[in-house]
Amino acid sequence: MNRRTIFFSIAVIGFLVVTGTLSVLWLSGNDTATANGPSALQPAYRAGPFQLGIELDPETPRVGNNTLTLVLLDKAGQPVSDASIKAVAEMPAMGAMAAMQAPADMTAIEPGLYRGTFEPSMEGSWPLTLQISNEGVGSARVSFDLATGRKGLQPASGVTALTQEAGGAGNADGLPYRSGPYRLDVSIEPTTPRVGENILSVVLRNADGEPLENAEIKAVAEMPAMGAMPAMQAPAEMVQIEPGLYRGAFEPFMKGSWPLTLKIQAPGMPARQISFDLATGREGLQLASGAVRTDGGDMADEAPPGTVTLDNRRRQLIGVKTAEAQAMAMTRTIRAAGRIAYDETRLADVSLKFDAWIGELDADYVGVAVAKGEPLFTVYGPELLAAQQEYLELKRRGSASPTLLSAARKRLALWDMSDGEIATLEKRGEPFDYVAMHAPISGTVVAKNVVEGTAHKAGMTLLRIADLSHVWVEADIYEGELPLVTPGMPVTVTLPYLPGEQFEGRVDYIYPYLDGASRTGRVRLTVANPEGHLKPEMYAEVKLQADLGRRVAVPEEAVIIAGELRVVFEDLGGGRLAPRKVQTGQRAGGFIEIIKGIEAGDRVVTSGNFLIASESRLKAGMEQW
Repeated sequence: MNRRTIFFSIAVIGFLVVTGTLSVLWLSGNDTATANGPSALQPAYRAGPFQLGIELDPETPRVGNNTLTLVLLDKAGQPVSDASIKAVAEMPAMGAMAAMQAPADMTAIEPGLYRGTFEPSMEGSWPLTLQISNEGVGSARVSFDLATGRKGLQPASGVTALTQEAGGAGNADGLPYRSGPYRLDVSIEPTTPRVGENILSVVLRNADGEPLENAEIKAVAEMPAMGAMPAMQAPAEMVQIEPGLYRGAFEPFMKGSWPLTLKIQAPGMPARQISFDLATGREGLQLASGAVRTDGGDMADEAPPGTVTLDNRRRQLIGVKTAEAQAMAMTRTIRAAGRIAYDETRLADVSLKFDAWIGELDADYVGVAVAKGEPLFTVYGPELLAAQQEYLELKRRGSASPTLLSAARKRLALWDMSDGEIATLEKRGEPFDYVAMHAPISGTVVAKNVVEGTAHKAGMTLLRIADLSHVWVEADIYEGELPLVTPGMPVTVTLPYLPGEQFEGRVDYIYPYLDGASRTGRVRLTVANPEGHLKPEMYAEVKLQADLGRRVAVPEEAVIIAGELRVVFEDLGGGRLAPRKVQTGQRAGGFIEIIKGIEAGDRVVTSGNFLIASESRLKAGMEQW
């Protein structure tokens, strides 16, 4: 029994020793991992005076609890302690729904390592903003694009990638911006602009890093016009303090957005214009256009004057939408009013070649249908009677000259007696008092100037017959659309009183003149009318399809019309929207052709562009577009 007790005690003691040893090893390992925390999450971005690493857990943000971890180092790579970090993910307002915030209470875990949680309350885009400050190091404001269900974070503003910085072009002089041959840095004191006096400093060097003296710098902060309030300017008179350093003061006199424009020209060097986004109460300056960052930051190329930079939050608030310019087959629908008319090649007038009196009238009303060769009326004429007698007399004489006989028969034929009637005359042996006149074509009597018993002179039009199996449609096309119309083009004709029924035809002829009052040209169409629905003098709706071929086009709403200018905003990426002056061509199906200014594949703004244009005008002016 004692042995068992001793054995059991030894086993318990052994178990406790092993367990304690494992616990110590686990704790030491955990401490090591914690101690190495900052090195495990490496800085990936530069934000002002800081090097910044950022991580989400889970990596794909979700509705509910998410953990945000930051590593913060100074420029020398040393951990930054006691930093003040405000982290807020905010879903922008949409319609009547107010903006919603998901703040993260960032706590220092150890020097240089900070952690907090935030809880998005619904699916969607939650752009993340960090405001970082440390009394001995400085401050920075950065933004990242964040959305639930989408993996990771995408830098939006205020940061540059350290990998780009290491691999980018050399920046030995340490100046963050390049504009043409200039290298420069621009700063404001205080760093958060205020109403009242602010000091603007510009460091200016050439491409070799040498300070530029006696440069002319014009600096103006301008608040845009709003409604009846005109634009307001706060200029800074820039003075050279030392070679390559210029300083001046400007005084915004109310809160709001005051975009800053710098016009720089050093002796013997070209002039450059650079724009920054600046607002009172918002820390720092954001490069808008005219320069690129030398540290490989957001801007990949120099944007033209007037370029606007919008982060995703502002784009969503404004309602910015974009579409791609594309080479597409364009078909232009031309609509015109038309009038139905007789086909003039299918008209025939009935008239006499001798003076006569009308006997029996068969075609006795307008609108009667007649067939070719059908009797229309009979006539009596002394000349016709005499011609019949002469022909019979020559026929009875066996010695009559064949020439005279042929001439007498020819006269009867020319006076509209048919071969059958002449043969009957020969058999009868005496002339007809009344001879029938026959229809020259099949159709409808559309004009009648004759009644029974009336006398008519030779050459008078007695009847007009129209073949209505085909009709003309004469349409008036606006002057600007006439070049698109070609003979043979297919046409669709509809009638207001026959909805749903269409008549197909083709363009036969384009008249060689314009109507001076309406500035329209007339085209003629031939349309089949087998059932007689199309009646002359009716009004019709004409639709022509003009094949324009393949052309580069954008949605019509992408083009801003400003007098004679046509402007689109191209999405350059990185939140930059640049105005592009374009030359437009044909419109078709909600698209407009771009002849010059952008290429297929470029992305352009289709919604919210008027608000963007109002801001862009501040930076460049319409004349510079």
